[in-house]
Amino acid sequence: MENRTLTPVHDEDFLYLQIADRLDSQIRGQLLKTGEKLPSVRALSMEQGISISTAYKAYVQLENKGLIEARPKSGYYVRYTPARSFDVPKREKQPYGAKKISLDEMITRVYQNFTNDGIVKLSSAAPALSLLPQARLNKSMMEAIRLSPGGCLRYDHIQGNENLRKHIARLAFSWGGNILADEVVTTQGCIEALVFCLRAVTQPGDVVAIESPAYFGIFNIIQSLGLKIVEVPTHPVDGINLNFLAKAIPEQQIKACLFVPTFSNPIGYCMTNENKKKLVELLAKHQVPLIEDDIYGELYFGKTRPRTCKSYDKEGLVMLCSSVSKSLAPGYRVGWCLPGKFKEQILHLKLIHTISSASPTHAAIGHFFETGRYDLHMRNLRKALYTQCLRYTQAITEFFPPDIKISRPEGGYVLWIELNKKIDAYELYEQALVFNISISPGQIFSADGRFTNFIRISFGMPYNDEIEKSLKTLGRLLAPPKSSPEGRT
Repeated sequence: MENRTLTPVHDEDFLYLQIADRLDSQIRGQLLKTGEKLPSVRALSMEQGISISTAYKAYVQLENKGLIEARPKSGYYVRYTPARSFDVPKREKQPYGAKKISLDEMITRVYQNFTNDGIVKLSSAAPALSLLPQARLNKSMMEAIRLSPGGCLRYDHIQGNENLRKHIARLAFSWGGNILADEVVTTQGCIEALVFCLRAVTQPGDVVAIESPAYFGIFNIIQSLGLKIVEVPTHPVDGINLNFLAKAIPEQQIKACLFVPTFSNPIGYCMTNENKKKLVELLAKHQVPLIEDDIYGELYFGKTRPRTCKSYDKEGLVMLCSSVSKSLAPGYRVGWCLPGKFKEQILHLKLIHTISSASPTHAAIGHFFETGRYDLHMRNLRKALYTQCLRYTQAITEFFPPDIKISRPEGGYVLWIELNKKIDAYELYEQALVFNISISPGQIFSADGRFTNFIRISFGMPYNDEIEKSLKTLGRLLAPPKSSPEGRT
């Protein structure tokens, strides 16, 4: 423990966060190890030259993150186990070649349980309702309707609500973009944006590159458009294998790429700025469009918003798609794309399929941005998700068998967990349903079901007794059977 006394400051909140951050770093760096006792509140107060209240608030901050625990009549102890929880899944060897995609029965079953009442939905990569600003959204909806000349009853402009597009363009500044409102096209959620972009640059029978593992909803989209895929292997830290992609583009005649470079679902990696730039340059060399799914980009745990591939685009080949479905209002169906050189094709497709976006919800989100409520909400949401990620990770490492490996996301909603090779993830999924627990089996994240001993767990719901009970149950289901005294199992 450092003996350096901090210079007193007047902002007590800032001071307790300073103390908490320093202890956080020491725990992560294993300078303070699991089970080690921390100084008492009074001792920390004297050591750091701070008030007892400030010292207590620092410990509460760490306790809320699941990094330390208070033991009755004993004090505070380090609870976190970074050595296990930050072990990453192994790199998977990928088969090579284009394949037809068909809907799998497992995907259908997992989808069906997303909306079932009474199930603990560890399978849903979305925010809990309690994390969303319902009252403020309602107020923005009423204000938007009141301020609209037609009460939001008329068709909106085909390109989308002007106020909303203006604020989406402003939002781009945080990821290194220099975007005008006229470069934005609004859509009914991110999935519609992805579909429009794919249709704009491909024909049935074309080959599209996606990452592997990939969000299972992408397979449904590709199948519906009559496309084939090449699955590009990914590394749990570095992201997309650019060497593999460089060889696959000419050999497989790839016509487009659809990637999630920032907090990919399910692995959770965020490609470095250097690799994002290399990806854009590689595709520009071959004139292959990149559809960048940036739906999780705002859900970062670090100090700054990661840059997008779109920020390195010089030729208009990157088509960025996003929405507020994962951050603010899933039911409002407010999404958008920045289509670059393919804007006219996107507008034509939107005209054919939807004519215009839903006026009330798009106007409401535009108003929500305008009032500054979005920035405040996102700061709170990011803080909550980061804390939940740590608490879920800690619980999983505590309750699951010791041979698991777990991802270390820097944003988003999900943990990607490698289990013992003898475990069948879909069988585990069926067993968990008996206890009203829904998880996502690894098989559904690849076209050929290769991730048989992986599962995805979402930390979108605040950690509580029900979540803890569910994770304990999963741990018991994963535990190997104990041998009887006679040696039988």
